[in-house]
Amino acid sequence: MTISILCGGSGTRLWPLSRELLPKQFAPILPNTQKDATDSLNTLFAHTLKRNQILTKTHNATFSVITNDKHFFLAKDIAQEVGISIDSYILESLAKNTAPALCFAALQATEKQEDEIILALPSDHLIKDEDQYLACIHKALDLAQKGFLVTFGITPTTPHTGYGYIKAQNGIVEQFVEKPDLATAQKYLQSGKYFWNSGMFCFRADVFLRELQAHEPKLLESCTKAYIQSKHTAPNAHTIRLEPKVCEDIQEISIDYALMEKSTKVTCVEGTFVWNDVGGFEALKQEWQSDEKGNATKGAYVQLDSANNFILSDKLVATIGIDNLAVVNSGDCLLIAPLNQTQRIKELIPVLKTTYPESTQIHNTAHRPWGTYSVLLESHTYKIKQIIVKPKHRLSLQKHFHRNEHWIVVSGSALVQIGDKEVFLKANESTYIPMGASHRLENPGKIPLVLIEVQMGEYLGEDDIVRLEDDYKRS
Repeated sequence: MTISILCGGSGTRLWPLSRELLPKQFAPILPNTQKDATDSLNTLFAHTLKRNQILTKTHNATFSVITNDKHFFLAKDIAQEVGISIDSYILESLAKNTAPALCFAALQATEKQEDEIILALPSDHLIKDEDQYLACIHKALDLAQKGFLVTFGITPTTPHTGYGYIKAQNGIVEQFVEKPDLATAQKYLQSGKYFWNSGMFCFRADVFLRELQAHEPKLLESCTKAYIQSKHTAPNAHTIRLEPKVCEDIQEISIDYALMEKSTKVTCVEGTFVWNDVGGFEALKQEWQSDEKGNATKGAYVQLDSANNFILSDKLVATIGIDNLAVVNSGDCLLIAPLNQTQRIKELIPVLKTTYPESTQIHNTAHRPWGTYSVLLESHTYKIKQIIVKPKHRLSLQKHFHRNEHWIVVSGSALVQIGDKEVFLKANESTYIPMGASHRLENPGKIPLVLIEVQMGEYLGEDDIVRLEDDYKRS
């Protein structure tokens, strides 16, 4: 059995907490549930892995992660931190929606055995009542073994207009329905015949591929071609990187449109567990504890006559006379909006991309394969960063044409290469990298290296970098 975790997403619905390079499943958006929990443990991706870990023992299941190439190290780091082994990664350079992603998962699974069962799960949903959840999974596994394509429909509790619906009776799927308006959603709720479409699936790999051949043969052909070509150039058997040039001709299409709406083998298991797709700040607020006024907060908060607000900030926030607002401070960006209007963030993103494009791409704290950097202060001619390098990791050998850099070690140890020279630095020591000089920063120690970088120059953009060598094969 293979548990395929789908890690797509463009980081728009929970902006500014999520960005293109930090989609919501990898962002630490959940409240701390245990003392000294790290940011990684407070991600939806970590919760998804931990929720399904028991299946590795009861069903000899293995994890496969399908994600964007740019998010590979995020997924890998979080999995390592929560102590869960990932058997394989499928890395997409072009997002093509769920049908191609699941096709790649099925092609890979058949290499284990043709009738390998796949449990395909979104990485960015939150599920409670785990006993009920596992009971539904076991029911789906039995149906999948018999040759059904199983989808999971969540019993609706409200007339939600943000979800697609499945019309089903006694497991027989009659119709997949797009997101309805409020009046239609109310009718769906009253009828008792409609379920929220969870985006979770269970099927045998061979059945899935045969059904895809019957209903979308061109899609199967293009995915198979791309998979085979990428497999030949894969760095190892556990990581397949799908290059853009081999995926250009693949149709972008969801699994519902490509197969589930067409196949006669589709059945629905009713999900009786508590489910939240965390599709916006209203949904996220439900996961945070509220005070007696209905305010859910992270960080220091003082209020007068304010109720039902969602306040997320590392800075002290004080409010007077506000109701039902989202106030979200990510350090570099601040969002203020009525909670019931936060679904309109998707309308805001194109405006931000035109006016402040970096704000939609990179978080104030940017994650890299070697660690993180945080911008502490910035002006037109200087920028101050905190850089944290993981033990036994190093940055690329690189140079810049428009800036000089000063490095000051705060804790840990650093091995610095500047041109042909190497220097070893410890806490309270520093060095200078002149403009145009090749240089590399390495952490040879056993604890994280923390340093302050001061950049000075006429242009300080992140694209002023020429990588001469890179352990992570970045250009």
